[in-house]
Amino acid sequence: MAKLIGYVGTYTKGDSKGVYSFTLDTDAGQISDVKAVAELDNPTYVNLSQDNKNLYAVVKEGNQGGVASYTVDSITGDLTAINQQLLDGASPCHVSVDSQNKHVVTANYHKGTVESFLTNEDGSINSVVSVIEHTGQGPHERQEKPHTHYSGFTPDEKYVVAVDLGIDKIITYKINNGQLEEAHTLLVKSGSGPRHITFHPNGKYAYVMTELSNEVITLSYNSDTGVYTELQYSPAIPEDFTENSQGSAIHISSDGRFVYAGNRGHDSIAVYSVNQENGELSFIEFTSTEGNWPRDFALDPTEKFIVASNQESSNLVLFARDTESGKLSLLDSQVSVPDPVCVKFLNVK
Repeated sequence: MAKLIGYVGTYTKGDSKGVYSFTLDTDAGQISDVKAVAELDNPTYVNLSQDNKNLYAVVKEGNQGGVASYTVDSITGDLTAINQQLLDGASPCHVSVDSQNKHVVTANYHKGTVESFLTNEDGSINSVVSVIEHTGQGPHERQEKPHTHYSGFTPDEKYVVAVDLGIDKIITYKINNGQLEEAHTLLVKSGSGPRHITFHPNGKYAYVMTELSNEVITLSYNSDTGVYTELQYSPAIPEDFTENSQGSAIHISSDGRFVYAGNRGHDSIAVYSVNQENGELSFIEFTSTEGNWPRDFALDPTEKFIVASNQESSNLVLFARDTESGKLSLLDSQVSVPDPVCVKFLNVK
C-alpha cells in the first residue's frame, strides 16, 4: 500500500486543463507525479465508484452543464472518457455515486437543483431521470434563491441527502430507480448557509459544515425515516477572527473519532473529537493549510495522511495525521496544481 493514487478536480479558468492525478507514497510521506489525466471544462468536483472502475466529474460544455464518466486504470491512474450527460444552464458543483455504481446524483448551486442519473454496467451515464428544483430564500445576501451545494447518499443508501446553502435546508429524498421523492426537510439556523455533510460511520449522527456562519452542525439521524434533529452548533473559526471566512469541506475519520472542517479565509482545518456516546464535538485545534482558500481536503485510504487543496494559491498540502490524537502535522506545502477544488483517492481493495 506504499503508493496511492489521488485525483484533483479543478477550475479551468486559468492554467488548469481539467482533472489531475497524483501519487502519494505513504512510506516516504511524499506526493509526486502530478499530471493532467482528463481535459474538460470546470471539473470542479469528482467522485469515484467504490470498485475503482469509474470516475465521475461535473463538467461545463458551452451553455450546458452536467456529468462526465470515465474508466479508471487503477494501476496508472489514467482516465478514458466514456460519455457525458448535459442539461441546459450552469454546470453542477457536486457529484456522488452509490456503492453499487448504479445511481449518480449531482447538485447545482446556480440552479438550486438536484439531479439523478442511472448508469450502465460499463459506467456510462443515461439521460437524467429526476430533476428536483428547490424553492425559497434566506436572510443573507447570498441567499437570494436556492443554492444546492451537495447531494449524496445516506450510509444505508436508502436516501439521497441534499444540502442547500441558499435556503438553510437539509433535504432527504427517497430514491427508487433514479426517481427522487422528498422524505424529510430540516430547516437549520437562519442565515447559516449549510454546504456539505458527512455521516458518522455508525449511521446515527451527521455533521454539516456551514459556509456563511462558519460552524459545524451536529445532527442525530434516523435511518428509518430520514429525519434529522439538531444537537449542537460548534464554531469552526476563532471567535476573534473578523475577516472574511467561508466554510468549505467536512470529513470524518472512518473510526468516527475525529471530524475535520475546512475554512476559506481563515485558511485552516478545524479538528474536533467526537463523543461516541452522544455524537457531540469537542474542539482540538486549528491547522493552517499553508495556502489561500482551502476548498477541500481528503483523508487518504490509510488515514495516516490528509491532502488539502488551496484553490487561490494553486497548491496541494500534505499533512501527517496522528490517528490517536487526530492532530495534523505539515509534511509538504509545495505541490503545485492549478486552481484545485476537490481531492479524492482510489479506494484500497
